[in-house]
Amino acid sequence: MTPATTKSTSPLLVVIAFATVYIVWGSTYFFIKMAVAGFPPLLLGALRFFTAGLLLMVWCAIKGEKIFVKQNILHAAVSGFLLLVIGNGAVIWAEQTLPSAMVAIMVTSPPIWFVLLDKPNWGTNFKSKSTIAGLIIGFIGVILLFRDQIADVFGPSTGPSKLPGMILLLVGTLGWASGSLYSKHYNTKGSVSVNTAWQMLAAGVFFIPSSFLTGEVQTVQWHTIPAQSWYALAYLIVFGSIAAFSAYVWLLQVRPATQVGTYAYVNPVIAVLLGVIFAGEHVTLIQVLGLVVILSSVLLINLSKYRKAKHEELAVAK
Repeated sequence: MTPATTKSTSPLLVVIAFATVYIVWGSTYFFIKMAVAGFPPLLLGALRFFTAGLLLMVWCAIKGEKIFVKQNILHAAVSGFLLLVIGNGAVIWAEQTLPSAMVAIMVTSPPIWFVLLDKPNWGTNFKSKSTIAGLIIGFIGVILLFRDQIADVFGPSTGPSKLPGMILLLVGTLGWASGSLYSKHYNTKGSVSVNTAWQMLAAGVFFIPSSFLTGEVQTVQWHTIPAQSWYALAYLIVFGSIAAFSAYVWLLQVRPATQVGTYAYVNPVIAVLLGVIFAGEHVTLIQVLGLVVILSSVLLINLSKYRKAKHEELAVAK
């Protein structure tokens, strides 16, 4: 299938979609950590994605959109498995043992995988010095931002090894990048909302039997789950899945994958702000420096795209 090309659309909608992905997904680390304090990980994934997919599909049905298209469902199932089961599932599982800050560091790698795995755009990506520089600088910025947490993870410890969780997150980021590129290059002509709903329903279908097979459903004590875990689940369903994931899938259809992938550099910044506001964490000078470096990397990654768009606009005007 021919890879999808970047589509022309409203700049305001693009800004709103990016803001949603940047801010909401930056907060999900905090809420996932809150949710797994009460829910087993696979059950959490099943409840989150199946409920979100069902709600979004009902909304699509009310609007009269075409829902049952075999090819669209198959593509959605593949991308949903890679994005939500492999990618997000790894995050949910890892947050049982790893600090959310460390998880945020590990999941900054998708923009790098986008460049390496996006074969149809290798010619463009590897010719852009600003894109390559932005990817490298952004990762350095994240390391600066969480320097102390990295030292704790790799330093001597008497507790259980964090290596399995880190390896799982690496696999998860590869799954997320692969699913994103699959969704972009094999996108269908169907409604973005319908395709997103099918992706989440497919993920829920994968999570549900896994939760039963591991005994989570049979052993969970529903009455002991704290109220804050239920609130966190509700937030993840409405904002993390329906709002932000829908915006992300839409952005993949209208913007370059490397540009959309910059969310991974901004999300940790949001995580730090939440820690300062709600947990009273102290922000050091090195963390402020990391924040500045990250934002600079986003500008670099987008710079070549902005220049190209401006050049095309001038050419049309002439």
